Amino acid sequence: MRTRRHVLIAAALFGLTACGAPAQVGSGALPDGGSPAVQAATPRQQTVGFGEQYRFTDGITISVSAPKSFRPSVSAYPHSDRAVAFELTIRNDSAQPYKLSGLIVSANVAGGAAKQVVDSTQGYSGIVDAGKDVQPAHDVQVTLAFAVPDQPVEMALSLRPTATSPVVAVYHGSA
Repeated sequence: MRTRRHVLIAAALFGLTACGAPAQVGSGALPDGGSPAVQAATPRQQTVGFGEQYRFTDGITISVSAPKSFRPSVSAYPHSDRAVAFELTIRNDSAQPYKLSGLIVSANVAGGAAKQVVDSTQGYSGIVDAGKDVQPAHDVQVTLAFAVPDQPVEMALSLRPTATSPVVAVYHGSA
C-alpha cells in the first residue's frame, strides 16, 4: 500500500512539474510518518544569450536563434500586435532516443510571463512533432513564437529537456 502511494505521489509531482506548476516544499514527511519517494529539487539556472547553444549533461544540446520580430496574422492566437519567433535546434548526442514531448519551454518579457503565439498561416504552430523521438546523433528544429510589446524589450526563454533536468538553460537578450 505504501509503495503504491509513493508511486502516486511521484506521478503527481512529475505532472505538476511538467505542467509548470510551482513545486511545493513541505516538511518532507507523509502523514503516516513515512518520507516521500521524490524530493523536489530546484534546478540551477545556466544563462545563455540568444543565438547560442547549451549542452545539458544528458547529451541534449539546444540552440536558440536570435528573435525574429513579426506582425501576427488576424487568425493568430492569442491576438497580439507584435510577436517574436525563435528557431530551436535540439541535438541528441546521448545513446538513447530523446522524447521531444519532454521539452519544457517558458518565456518572460519585462518580468512577466509571455504567451506563446500560434499563427499557423505564418508557420508558427508550436511543437507539432511532440510525439516523435529524436534518435541518437540526430537533431530537430522547432519554431516557437511569443507575444511581446510593440517596443523592443528584454526577454528570457527558459528551456529544460525534461522535467527532471537539474539545469534550466535561460536564453536572454533584446526582443
